[in-house]
Parts: sequence; C-alpha cells; structure tokens
Amino acid sequence: MTSQSTSKTAATNTARTPTPDQIRRAPKVLLHDHLDGGLRPGTVVDLARATGYANLPETDPDRLGVWFREAADSGSLERYLETFSHTVGVMQTRDALVRVAAECAEDLAEDGVVYAEVRYAPEQHLERGLPLEEVVEAVNEGFREGERRARDHGHRIRVGALLTAMRHAARSLEIAELANRYRDLGVVGFDIAGAEAGYPPTRHLDAFEYLKRENNHFTIHAGEAFGLPSIWQALQWCGADRLGHGVRIIDDIQVHEDGTVKLGRLASYVRDKRIPLELCPSSNLQTGAADSYAEHPIGLLRRLHFRATVNTDNRLMSHTGMSREFEHLVDAFGYALDDMQWFSVNAMKSAFIPFDERLAMINDVIKPGYAELKSEWLFQQTASTSGSSGDEG
Repeated sequence: MTSQSTSKTAATNTARTPTPDQIRRAPKVLLHDHLDGGLRPGTVVDLARATGYANLPETDPDRLGVWFREAADSGSLERYLETFSHTVGVMQTRDALVRVAAECAEDLAEDGVVYAEVRYAPEQHLERGLPLEEVVEAVNEGFREGERRARDHGHRIRVGALLTAMRHAARSLEIAELANRYRDLGVVGFDIAGAEAGYPPTRHLDAFEYLKRENNHFTIHAGEAFGLPSIWQALQWCGADRLGHGVRIIDDIQVHEDGTVKLGRLASYVRDKRIPLELCPSSNLQTGAADSYAEHPIGLLRRLHFRATVNTDNRLMSHTGMSREFEHLVDAFGYALDDMQWFSVNAMKSAFIPFDERLAMINDVIKPGYAELKSEWLFQQTASTSGSSGDEG
C-alpha cells in the first residue's frame, strides 16, 4: 500500500469516528428512561423548598448532584434506593410533575434525542392526594410543554409516556387500564419495574392478558439482575413486546476460544423474533452486569445482530445522557456513525407508536440526520488531508 492510499484510508477511518459534538448532534432514540431518575439537581432543591420536603441530604444543587452519583455508585442497594426516595418525594404535586416532565423533554432534546419513551409509576405520586388520572395528565402536559420549548430552541423531539406498575405492589391491572385509557393522549405503553427476585412478572398476568386483549403495547423489566428465568417468563408467560434491560441474555451465549459463538435456545429465540433489548450500559455497570464498558455484552450483541438499543435508565443517578452513553461505546468498541445509526434505527423500529409514524421518523429524521453528519465529516477530513499534503509539498 502506498503512503498516499494509507493516508486516504486513515482519513476515511477518522471521518467515520464521531466526535463528542457529532455524537450530541446525531439524532438519537431513547426507549428506557425513568422520569424520577432524570431530575435536574437544582429542580430537586427548588421543589423540596416549594413543597416542604425536608429530607434532602444536601441543599446545594452541585453538592446534591455529587451525592446522587456517589450514592448510586456506592455498591449499596440501600443507598441506591434512597436516591429515588428523594426524587419521588418532591414529585407529589401537579406543578412539580409538570415541571419535571417539561425539563425532561427539554434536556433530552438538547442532547439530540428526537424520540423518547419515558416511564414512571403513577402509584408513586399519590402521597399528597393526587388521583391517578391527574398524575398522568400532569406528566403529559409537561411533556407537551417541553416539546414546545425544545422547538423554540431549534430542537425536535417527540416524547411518549410509559405507565409503570411496581412488581411488589398489587395495582398492575389498575395501571394497565389507566395506560389503555390514555393511549391516544400521550401514553404509548405499559411497564412493570422493581426488584425481579421474588417478584416474577407472572404475578401480574391479569394485567398483561388485559393489555393483549386491548391490542396494547408493553415492556417488562427483565434480565437485569435475575437472569434467564426472568427473560423467559417475560416472553413466554407474559408476551412482552420488549425486554427492559435484557442484558442477562448473554448468559445463554457461549463464546469459544477459537472465536466461534453458540446461542442457546432462548438467545436464539430472542434474536430470531427480533425482540428489542433496552440496554443501559452505565446503569448495567452500576448493578454489576459488566465490569467495564469494554466488557459490556452490548458489543457481542451488536456483532450478533440482536435488536439491541442504547438507553440511559436513570440519567441523574448514572450521571449520563444518550450522548454520554454513545461516547462510552465509541471509546470501548470504536463505533462509527454507522453503528450509532444502526442502534437508533433499531430503537425507532421498536417504539410503541404506529408503524407509519416510526417509518417517517426513520426516513425523514434519523437517516437524513446521519447522512448529513457523515457528509460533513468526510468533507472536513478530505479538506484536512488536502491541506496537510499541500503543507508537506
């Protein structure tokens, strides 16, 4: 290979590697994000003051943000769960829910997210007398307000709500009926969350059977901590459309020393049926699913063409966003813009909105957005290479 062709190859490879700014501007799709896990620290402080919530560990926003991150990284389940007691604690009024939802949409749009499904458990916001319906309506109002503010700042985003029932509680059918009632008013689906061990999804079969009769969509937190039985139950007993996390599907995949890979029956089923995996790399590291980004199963799952998607889970607790998640993956796996587009299209295909609307987002927003970024960087790298050649001459 000549030095000139080597230079051209290097330029092309460099052009395909996204910079942090390019990652931020790339159109991204988010399917797994918890509303109570993404508050701004300053908002937590403001709402605590406005609502009389007196249990915050810090009242300075910067110090509070650090406290959230350190508590989530502590390895203590007790401290990790405490973080949510504070965010949920300040989200007990209508005004608070509107504000948090609006800021969520704004923050995601600023980070380049063009479509998001954000989940929350209405039953956790009733301490000050709000009825379930008013909780849902307040959050929906906030999302619409956030979308409007984002447009005013030149950003495009659409946010759908997922109503979550708690695995340890007994209100899943009630929440499923609520999700169905508001399905054309901003709610796009249903979810169950909470500790997997001891609280299998089969405890909520009546809710899932109801949703299937109503032709509604649902995802299930499964395969995050409990492993393959949780995934099997979510799919075969409950009929989940997607797997919330699903990272433990890696336990059914064998990688041999010679590099060959053998999929077990469950892993083959998940891949063959194109069941979406809502993978959350930073969160998965905090919960022990992987020791580092380079060892996260997403690398192998992407190579094997599972329907893998990239998500944030809890942006405040994990000190992350969609851009930061992709930055970690670019560093760990050398991903290019083509890989980012692959993940984003996967996520959009898996969204809980009608097919024609998903297709329009892919063809009118996502693909053109990535094509523009690729062309821009190829031009910049070509110009940079030409300029360097001229200087050397």
